[in-house]
Amino acid sequence: MTQELQKVCACGTTTAARLLSLGLLLILDNWSTGVWSCCKYSALSLQCLDYSSGALTGDLCEDLCVAQKLVYKHCLYYDRGKKVIQADWRGQPIILKSKKEIFSSYQHLSMLEEVETQDIPETELLLMVALEVKNVLGLELSNNSMGPLWTRKKGPRWKAQVASMWSLLQQEEYIYFSLLQDFSKHVLRIIGSCGHFYAVEYLTAGHAWHKTLFPLENVVGPSLAGHRSRVRAIIDIALSFLDMVQHFDNDFSHRLHLCDIKPENFAIRHDLTVVAIDVDMAFFEPKMRDILEQNCTGDEDCNFFDCFSKCNLKIRKCGAQRANNNLQVICDKIFRRWFSPNLRGPLVSLPLQLQLQKAVQECAEPGHVDAAGHQRTLKSLSELYHLLRVTQRELQRAE
Repeated sequence: MTQELQKVCACGTTTAARLLSLGLLLILDNWSTGVWSCCKYSALSLQCLDYSSGALTGDLCEDLCVAQKLVYKHCLYYDRGKKVIQADWRGQPIILKSKKEIFSSYQHLSMLEEVETQDIPETELLLMVALEVKNVLGLELSNNSMGPLWTRKKGPRWKAQVASMWSLLQQEEYIYFSLLQDFSKHVLRIIGSCGHFYAVEYLTAGHAWHKTLFPLENVVGPSLAGHRSRVRAIIDIALSFLDMVQHFDNDFSHRLHLCDIKPENFAIRHDLTVVAIDVDMAFFEPKMRDILEQNCTGDEDCNFFDCFSKCNLKIRKCGAQRANNNLQVICDKIFRRWFSPNLRGPLVSLPLQLQLQKAVQECAEPGHVDAAGHQRTLKSLSELYHLLRVTQRELQRAE
């Protein structure tokens, strides 16, 4: 059995052998799908082994490993160790995420091996958290800002708790969601964690192939089946995108740049609020400047996914300031799909449709790194807000 499993299981022979030796290998329904079946179960199985051995802990570990109130459903994404899993927790769908599949893959905190009692000063641990946040996000946080990231508890599992928190702090997305969830309605809410896996709310993500980019019927029910309801929903979602742009630009100590803007990286709640669900490529201003400021021979060398800079040919260096912005990319990659000529219909007056189309086209054009470019962005934002609200009123009058 072990040799057969090693042939079909892409998770690795070490993982397979460990599961077999402890009698935790789940029966595979079909050996033709054995590779996928093994991969999808092994990470959570090993998670529970590490929990039972005292290596890790978390507020969801009991439900996952003992009470079985957190149940695996299926794998949504797996690439180079990163796993995104849909699960059922006490009757509610949730998402489990981890940047790496195995707990031991994360950098170990060496100080845990050097102490036997709970004598690591709290100030020293908070300093380490602050340094890790600065390293990952480029932000400097005070001790009283660490609440969402550090909730140490005394007890027999204190080493496992510190080790688990340290694995979570090595994941940029976890830090973003933890720090921002009390300040922003546009990021995922964290439900809990077990070791290096953390759980977030389940939302309906967008898809580039979907006609409306977001499957609206999955969010607010079959009442959106009609064309008018779909148009009204798209207008509401577009306004929420603008709210998010303003929020990320102005409401934090540093601007938050989104460098991978596509429908799949956003979702909508039942009230049609836009939520950033994948922020692996999101950066606050200090980190963004470090990323952009690279050697170059032309502007094409200064493109970092959706975040662009300009090459200074005299010194062969990319500018540290981003040349485009979140609004411009959203207009280009999201709004163009919604407000294009082929989506015209009788529900909104033709002049207003043409105004919206023109405003989106102008908004989507690359800007310039100067005061005039900034003013143009503000003008586009204001104009889009105005036109979308006028469209809302027209739709309401037509009902």
